[in-house]
Amino acid sequence: MKSPLTKLFLGLCMAFSMFSFAQSNVPRTKTIDSEHHKILLEAVKVTEMEEILEKSGPFTIFAPSDAAFERFSIEKIKELLNSQDKSALKSLLTYHIVAGHLTASRILRAMCRGNGKASFTTIQGKKLLAHMDGYDIVLTDPIGNTARITSADLNLKNGVVHEIDSVILPTQM
Repeated sequence: MKSPLTKLFLGLCMAFSMFSFAQSNVPRTKTIDSEHHKILLEAVKVTEMEEILEKSGPFTIFAPSDAAFERFSIEKIKELLNSQDKSALKSLLTYHIVAGHLTASRILRAMCRGNGKASFTTIQGKKLLAHMDGYDIVLTDPIGNTARITSADLNLKNGVVHEIDSVILPTQM
């Protein structure tokens, strides 16, 4: 017999999946909001990943807002953006990207199949763990840092973007 908490979680998964499916039928052709993602867009430009992201895919991008980067450390970001060696910045960016089109409902379905947790491999090759905290999908990096999805399912021509409230790290930086 399943516990009441498990039943509640499964019910929430089903309800959110149906809501997300209904929302996904609305066609959207937006781009990442340049007013809230200036640092991210600059990092993509500096690492010369624009063409890869535009011509390959589909990708799921967990996009830290400027406020998330500023909490990470604006000094560290400036150092990464201005460094001659772009490998650390590219590593950071590729840790925020997963191959495939993972809508919020697909992430939730994976968590339902995984008893409340799901693991996704970034294009960098490291894992992100997703779980629920209340109504929020939370991502956890290998170090234990977490990021909440604050805005989900911004569909692009070659993928989907989920805005997150923190920068997640592949390793200690």
